[in-house]
Amino acid sequence: MGPANKSQTSADTFLLMGIPGLEHLHVWIGIPFCSMYVVAVVGNMTILAVVRTERSLHEPMFLFLCMLSVTDLVLSTSTLPRMLCLFWLGAQDIAFDACLTQMFFIHSFTAMESGFFLSMAIDRYVAICHPLRHTTILTHTRIAKMGASVVLRGVAFFSPHPVLLRQLPYCRTRIIAHTYCEFMAVVKLACVDTGPTKRYSLSVASFIGSCDGLFIAVSYVLILRAVFHLPSREASLKALGTCGSHVCVILVFYSTAVFTFLTHRFGHSVAPHIHIFIANIYLLVPPFLNPIVYGIRTKKIQDRVLSSLRVKVARLY
Repeated sequence: MGPANKSQTSADTFLLMGIPGLEHLHVWIGIPFCSMYVVAVVGNMTILAVVRTERSLHEPMFLFLCMLSVTDLVLSTSTLPRMLCLFWLGAQDIAFDACLTQMFFIHSFTAMESGFFLSMAIDRYVAICHPLRHTTILTHTRIAKMGASVVLRGVAFFSPHPVLLRQLPYCRTRIIAHTYCEFMAVVKLACVDTGPTKRYSLSVASFIGSCDGLFIAVSYVLILRAVFHLPSREASLKALGTCGSHVCVILVFYSTAVFTFLTHRFGHSVAPHIHIFIANIYLLVPPFLNPIVYGIRTKKIQDRVLSSLRVKVARLY
């Protein structure tokens, strides 16, 4: 009896199914996903390179943007290459330890993404509502502390996930009905009651998401109130355009996150392929959009990139 139980509880390898019901479209779905990944990597690497070399960009906004770019690079790289291997090469096997590692990176860096969105909202609030005190309030030391707090929060809250899953017995199917190792998709495979484990995960996600979302909303309400009181109509429209594009990115991130959370909690009637497709959008679109909205549309970064391109073109001729 002992050896049999031992063989049941071992979980050396899992199989990723992909998007259930859309397996015949995996090759085609991989094309836009790969395109978004390339844009995300090139865009975020460009932002990091420009801010690093241009000392005039060592301001709170751009330092937080660099933190967001690093988060986006880790988040997209921990999912996309493995997902494309599944879509294009049919590589379904994933080792249990690799699955847990991917899960940790996905969930912890998603929490960091949310935290850096909040940090950038606070920066915009201080810059617009208290412009004369901006650099004295958000000093480099305080920015470093805020960044470290966001990272430590993500690690602390989601480190228990792989530990909890490692202790569970897996005697059911080894097939994960997903494109990556999502916590809820893996915990369903355990053959014991996982209610407390699921409740912990959902509680942590809802706590972080609701707190960050609330403070971001408050920040932008205060920003809009200040913008509408600006004496110059041109300045108001410029500030509204900048804030509007930022809010759109944040809404994409949080709306897909809320949909995924509610599907796990209540949406048992939602078709699996819709749930998994939205979960992929939740991970892929923000790293793709962030460098476009926060980087390319920022004049200082835009000018620096165009200047570098002109120099390189001039050298060629």
